[in-house]
Amino acid sequence: MEWVERLNQSMNYIEEHLTSEIDYGQLGKIACCSAYHFQRMFTYMAGVTLSEYIRRRKMSLAAVDLQDGNEKVIDVAEKYGYRSPTAFNRAFQSVHGIAPSSVRGEGVSVKSFPPITFKIAVKGVEEMNYRIETREAFRIIGVSAPLYKEIENNFTIVPGMWQAASVNGTIQKLAGMMDAQPAGLLGVSVCNDEEQWKYFIAVASTKERGEFEEYMVPASVWAVFSGTGTSQSVQELENRIVTEWLPTSGYEYANAPDIEVYLNPDPQNAQYEVWIPVTKHL
Repeated sequence: MEWVERLNQSMNYIEEHLTSEIDYGQLGKIACCSAYHFQRMFTYMAGVTLSEYIRRRKMSLAAVDLQDGNEKVIDVAEKYGYRSPTAFNRAFQSVHGIAPSSVRGEGVSVKSFPPITFKIAVKGVEEMNYRIETREAFRIIGVSAPLYKEIENNFTIVPGMWQAASVNGTIQKLAGMMDAQPAGLLGVSVCNDEEQWKYFIAVASTKERGEFEEYMVPASVWAVFSGTGTSQSVQELENRIVTEWLPTSGYEYANAPDIEVYLNPDPQNAQYEVWIPVTKHL
């Protein structure tokens, strides 16, 4: 329950800062996790990305301000952090479907998006198989790409990396260098608050890295979930972990990477594990 309470405290923080800077790192601190893990949790639980939710909340309040008729559009834009009237107009239309200047017209319809409140809901109709595993730090080698701090901007980066790696021979080369645990082709999201966010396609290895980049995955406790299916099935499993298992597990996110372990990387019949770094609630 404390975990859900912290999420709601983070929602209060957003409400208090809709007319000032919203620090994603601070949201993570309130929820006792990294900014990356906070955004992932929020997206799975709310069904909308964090940046889109904030945009909707700002535009809901902006519509009310404009309907009052006492403020200029440019002043309302600046109030909600839009220095460019064009950017504000684009954001407003994306939410309401009309230009800000049209709101004052009689009978004009706008949308309202109220603040989100999280509650624990009973789900879990289907079983989830998992184990808790404690591991020392281990070395991975592979290829990486930088990730954006707003995670929705990464939705095309990661699939593009996998596509390129399968075409240019990277996956085959890495498979031949794998000699450590966890055994399998790894997708590693290194997204903490101390270093540049990166996504790795890699393997655990003690061999010379050659043309590849290396990274030391820190020691951690992991909740490991197994699954089969397509790449879409991985996303569905991660959704269930966050929305069904994590809130009542007694664990919370730890400051370590998320790892997908592909035991059989066939995109249509994959066998995989999802490794979530966890720590016990204080």
